[in-house]
Amino acid sequence: MSVSTPARPTQEDPAFHGLTRDEYQRVMEILGRAPNVTEMGIFGVMWSEHCSYKTSKIHLKKLPTQSDRVLVGPGENAGIIDIGGGWAIAFKIESHNHPSFIEPFQGAATGVGGILRDIFTMGARPIAVLDALRFGPLTAQEAGSEKVAARNRRIVQGVVSGIAHYGNCFGVPTVGGECMFDASYSGNPLVNVFALGVFRHDEIFFGKATGVGNPVIYVGAKTGRDGIKGAAMASEVFKEDSKSKRPNVQVGDPFMEKLLLEACLEAMKTGAIVGIQDMGAAGLTCSTCEMGSRAGTGIEIELMKVPQRETGMTPYEMMLSESQERMLLVAEKGREQEVFDVFTKWGLDASTIGEVTGDGKLRVRHKGEVVAEIPNRELADEAPQYKRPFDVAAHRSAPLDAPALAAPPESFNAPLTTLMTSADLCSKRWIWQQYDYQVRTNTLAGPGADAAVVRIKETGTSVAMAVDGNGRWCMLDPREGAKHMVAECCRNLATVGAQPVAATNNLNFANPERPEIMRQLVEAVEGMGEACAFFETPITGGNVSLYNETHDEDDPAVSVPIFPTPVLGIVGLMKTAEPVGIAFRAAGRSLVLVGGLGSTDAQRFGSSHYARQILGAVWGLPPALDMEYEKRVHAAVREIVTTGLAESAHDLSDGGLAAALAESSFGAGVGAEVALSSGMRDDFVLFHEGPSRVLVSTTSPEAVQAIAARFHVEATLIGSTVASQLTIRHNGRLLADVKVEELRGDWETALPNLLSN
Repeated sequence: MSVSTPARPTQEDPAFHGLTRDEYQRVMEILGRAPNVTEMGIFGVMWSEHCSYKTSKIHLKKLPTQSDRVLVGPGENAGIIDIGGGWAIAFKIESHNHPSFIEPFQGAATGVGGILRDIFTMGARPIAVLDALRFGPLTAQEAGSEKVAARNRRIVQGVVSGIAHYGNCFGVPTVGGECMFDASYSGNPLVNVFALGVFRHDEIFFGKATGVGNPVIYVGAKTGRDGIKGAAMASEVFKEDSKSKRPNVQVGDPFMEKLLLEACLEAMKTGAIVGIQDMGAAGLTCSTCEMGSRAGTGIEIELMKVPQRETGMTPYEMMLSESQERMLLVAEKGREQEVFDVFTKWGLDASTIGEVTGDGKLRVRHKGEVVAEIPNRELADEAPQYKRPFDVAAHRSAPLDAPALAAPPESFNAPLTTLMTSADLCSKRWIWQQYDYQVRTNTLAGPGADAAVVRIKETGTSVAMAVDGNGRWCMLDPREGAKHMVAECCRNLATVGAQPVAATNNLNFANPERPEIMRQLVEAVEGMGEACAFFETPITGGNVSLYNETHDEDDPAVSVPIFPTPVLGIVGLMKTAEPVGIAFRAAGRSLVLVGGLGSTDAQRFGSSHYARQILGAVWGLPPALDMEYEKRVHAAVREIVTTGLAESAHDLSDGGLAAALAESSFGAGVGAEVALSSGMRDDFVLFHEGPSRVLVSTTSPEAVQAIAARFHVEATLIGSTVASQLTIRHNGRLLADVKVEELRGDWETALPNLLSN
């Protein structure tokens, strides 16, 4: 018996626009009538999860958002903190996950373009970009089939090329990031991009449409049909027809955006601009209603005055287009020509398309006829909010108890090589060598470092940045996994001598309508909030990306969620100096493990890379985290570094002590001879990923230990650097003995080899 396929909703159906029956009823109550198609489209994108945060907003209120340094917190295009001397930095992280699966190059490229506009719409000049990437496995064995592995390899290559293309052409350095792989991301890669810009306090602009009668000016690229309903598409679970949504992916032009940057910053200096907003998600719809809502005003526009690159565009298409490189300005009445002169100079369109009104409504005309009339506040700030149910009982997709573990091997040479050549731990040079990370000559520490560092030439200070996330740990325990993420970001900053001061987050989760997924979101937010408050890093803004879930190609009734993957970007401040790197510089230096060897048990070892890659299983819980001890380690390491006692410093994280020793050996080819003593199993002591530990090479081990002692932190002397060999003993037994050059060669070529299959 054949089964009929349900008819697809038409434009007249609220479901076409992503509106539920209850939401449609609320729309009619707001308007006092039935909406037309254009109005339904406007409500659909503004009330989408991507734009309204209708599921996460009530939980995001639990995050700390204030400090003495925070000048602008959540709610604007980017957060802003004071860095002293009358200067400030704006920074934020955003996602472009769904578009990057459908069209990897343009999805990733326009993700970079969008976050850069978020920065310079505030008046700041972008000076740094970092990325946090998640992909599916690159081999058929791990991916489940060669077809899936080949698709994953194509997505990796497209995404990296897109990021490189846009950042390099625009002229902003991509100075760091992270990249991890897991089967949960095969149908839904994550592309999170962090950007940071610098400006003076008196150069800050806001996205507010103030001043009734002031002209509303459209500037930048012409409007086309690309990206229509992109925000709504990003608020859905992927289905079998996802590839048909390529028209929902925007097309970027980084050279146009560079012109737009310079024109906007120059126009801002005229004093004629009173408000500015980029046209990102939801395009013209979002920029108009949000600017009006923030100011408590209305905006009326005429669509025939909007510069268009395609003929016959409908009001629906123009309002929902997400064409890139566009901004909306509000200028002081009578000073429009000053704005036009600047944009004419830079060869960009600038057109007055409307004016600020006093009635609080978004009014859209097309050829003089009103095609949409909606109250701004109800559209932008009063979208429905949902207290979705979440499973309070522990929901686990991995066993809690450890399996029976075989005795550790006699030699760990082969396991160490396997681990260091795995996709997660291998060199990411293939990625970052495509980025121009030195443009603008501010980069002091770039890709491959624990934290990126850029100098602020005007202040004599530098900004350190790190991004981090651990989906596997958050899958095992969302609350503890999120705490670890905050701790590791702060630890990374400590290794370069920076004091963490603020953070931005990107919350990547699957379908929140599933109680077990909603539980992951709630617990991760609460864990992040607790840790950010403890480490004094308020959240100044960010992004929520939900519905990162894909229907299985072989069984459409089954959907595959991503690991819960919150990603955090933390910024820190430091005096400008040559940063301490992770590489051992010379033989004959003492190796001190600040924080000590740590400890683990079989249950917590199951969260490690060794358990996953070598033992072939994941189980248990993340490592135990003592936040007070962790914070003391940060303070001790920061003092060790800033007083010049450390020749190198590298935090222990993925792969544990053995991986950190190997990575520190690779930089200059200087190895290490290490002798460890503990009551742990050999594999545990080498590869457990317990926090609060930093590997330091120094010529003054006693001074390092003295500083650590003042902070009541362990500082264990574990060995010394040697010419070219990595040798590790535990309780007198030789566990690993490898040539640094050979291991480094395998580590460096692993990712290119995986991508070339």
